Amino acid sequence: MGLVAGVLAACLAGAAMGATATAHAAAAGCQVTYTVGTQWGGGFGANVTIKNLGDPLGSWTLRWTFGAGQTISQAWNAGVTQSGSAVTASNASWNGSLATGASTSFGFNGTWNNSSNPVPASFTLNGVTCTGSVTASPSPSPSPSPSASPSPSTPPVRTVRVFWLKPSNVAYDQRYPDGIAKVVQEAQRFFRQQLGKTFTLNNPVVEVVNGDQLQSWYENTPNCGDKYWWSVCNMQAELRRKFGLGAPDSRWINVGEISAEGDGAGGGGGNGWVILSGHDADGAAGINGPMNRWYGGMVHELGHAFGLPDATSTDGTCMSATFYSYPNCTFSQAQKNSILNGRYGSFLS
Repeated sequence: MGLVAGVLAACLAGAAMGATATAHAAAAGCQVTYTVGTQWGGGFGANVTIKNLGDPLGSWTLRWTFGAGQTISQAWNAGVTQSGSAVTASNASWNGSLATGASTSFGFNGTWNNSSNPVPASFTLNGVTCTGSVTASPSPSPSPSPSASPSPSTPPVRTVRVFWLKPSNVAYDQRYPDGIAKVVQEAQRFFRQQLGKTFTLNNPVVEVVNGDQLQSWYENTPNCGDKYWWSVCNMQAELRRKFGLGAPDSRWINVGEISAEGDGAGGGGGNGWVILSGHDADGAAGINGPMNRWYGGMVHELGHAFGLPDATSTDGTCMSATFYSYPNCTFSQAQKNSILNGRYGSFLS
């Protein structure tokens, strides 16, 4: 599964509650519906729908303040940040334009105090307080918005950063970030078992990225030569552009999984990157095949990211086909030394 040199150079250079609040925007009006759909001990999931009642909007920024210490841990279909109790949600690149009468939605997971989880008292859209009526006078122009759903803040350096890129026509499914997180956490455990040291993962472990293109675009737009690589190389190019990532990158090792496949699509690792296509993402989500194959595959590709080549034979190491029998594979002493003394050995602690 490793990247050959030519391709490496090309690719890697509970209870439901709801409330409706209304708002108006610049020379416009809107309705905002905030619904807590699921709630469990310490956590909840919510959906926010914005309906434009007035003049067409080219982009939007929605703001509110939590009243009971809630925090947002993960969001999709919008870029969401939080400072204290204040939350800012801005459109993704593909859902910023709202014609009169049009609606768009985004969702998030968050934490609460297990006592009170009230709906926010008010919202503002593009800087104007929500009132529920269409204003006849113009307001300030909307501010620009990001094109991805980034993590709440830039992750610490010398860590492993993990992304799930969801094409624009693929529905959000919590099994994917949860499953991918479990796979890399198992790899983290394995590295410590083998090396006495391991890498640090960020929080949240998986950053959900709303892709700019349809699934078919990632699968059928040429990149990195052979079609085997198109979906993963297109993913990597978008991640690099949106998050300013290098290949290699001195700040992070980067793991990307995309819910796109194409003919014979696969993935690989090297130069501080792991890039995996749809069947790996499906496997991590528990949809495709036994879990040991996906655990072993992640260990194998992270080995490449840390600088290891493929083994020359099926020799019992995880850098050979033995990874299919995970956890019945190891790193050899030479492989351990290579990781510890390599470019990213200092990432381990």
